[in-house]
Amino acid sequence: MIAALRRWAAVLKRDVVALWLAARHPRTPMMAKLIAACVAAYALSPIDLIPDFIPVLGYLDDLVLLPLGIWLAVRLIPPDLMQELRKRAATQGRPGSRAAAAFIVGVWLLALALAGGLVWRSEWVAETLGRTLRP
Repeated sequence: MIAALRRWAAVLKRDVVALWLAARHPRTPMMAKLIAACVAAYALSPIDLIPDFIPVLGYLDDLVLLPLGIWLAVRLIPPDLMQELRKRAATQGRPGSRAAAAFIVGVWLLALALAGGLVWRSEWVAETLGRTLRP
């Protein structure tokens, strides 16, 4: 069973690189390019949208959402093109995606800013810190 999981992980890694290549290939349909680019950028980003230390949800994106995104993108790409891209991906190294990492960091900073704004405006903060601290 462990050998089967390792093979599955290797196939997913290869397909992520193939999707990265597909997002830049001129024969890839536009919808497939968009989905492939999003999936590859997320998979290749060193930062998770949902960090792994969050119980259950942290691994949910890696175990469910990422394979579903790969499956959808692969289904939208013509089979002959996907086969060609998989061959290229098998010989190519894993590309990095600094832009995707910057995007994920931006999403987290925005979420923290929004959460901070909501907490600051809440009645609990007003009662706890006193009304004199609020503008």
